[in-house]
Amino acid sequence: MANTREVSLDHLRDQCIIPVFSKDNETTIAHHEFIEVVCKAAQAYWPGLDISIPQIRVSHVVKGRIPSAIGKPASALLDHEKTIYYERCAFQFEISGEHAMVAGNPMRLSIGGVRAYNQENLYSRKSLERFKVFVGYRNQICMNLCVRSDGFVGDLRVGSKGDLLNAVFELIAGYDPQGHLEELGDLEAFELSEEQFAHLIGKLRMYPHLSSEEKDGLPEISLTDGQINTVVRDYYSSEAFGRDTDGQINLWRLYNLLTEANKSSYIDSFLVRSLQAHGLVNNLAKSLRNGVTNWLLNN
Repeated sequence: MANTREVSLDHLRDQCIIPVFSKDNETTIAHHEFIEVVCKAAQAYWPGLDISIPQIRVSHVVKGRIPSAIGKPASALLDHEKTIYYERCAFQFEISGEHAMVAGNPMRLSIGGVRAYNQENLYSRKSLERFKVFVGYRNQICMNLCVRSDGFVGDLRVGSKGDLLNAVFELIAGYDPQGHLEELGDLEAFELSEEQFAHLIGKLRMYPHLSSEEKDGLPEISLTDGQINTVVRDYYSSEAFGRDTDGQINLWRLYNLLTEANKSSYIDSFLVRSLQAHGLVNNLAKSLRNGVTNWLLNN
């Protein structure tokens, strides 16, 4: 993800302060607490499986200092006089033992979430807090994340860690991993010609400028121009997911080009674009399966 750094759970727990709601000084659910709650839900749902150490990425560090260091030049501050927390945090665990193969690619079940304090009104009183949570598969070839709608909650609002735990458990329980794998595997059966791929790229560039009425019925797409350029570059250059010698590309490889390009997204938009990539290729697959016209592929 763009503009991020990797940190440990211990760093978040031991070296970062916890933001509060300023009107009543009530604490938020801290990043490390969010991670621990998701891990607890996963352990409860898969009691016989090992949960990996979380991979955590953060961005937008907010710096401060303790009261006794007021007036000191920043260059003279000692470590214990500095305070930090991160505005945005993303993480995921892998579930050992939950493996599968899709189109020759090893897949591993993963669960995680995203928190962005910039979506909270920290200048008010404590209110429901917002989280994004997912469960899906991670392609071990390229580490691309595969998420679909039954494994994603994009605006989870809770008032306590207990509510958060219950909501995460409900998400896991409602997710159909076998159905997800079958859906991913079906993508390999559908091919786009070079002309169709070129048409798709052009329509992706046109999409942001459509009216709301024209977008009705189309999959939601928020890829940036730079990410679309990455898809085109990798169509030509990717050894794992690029075009065939005749220019054709199947939807499984196209999906991975999209999820690879999504790695340049910021933390707060990464999961939404992952879900959109899934929706886009399944929209194309449905049209190709049923032999119907699709604005993204046809004039």
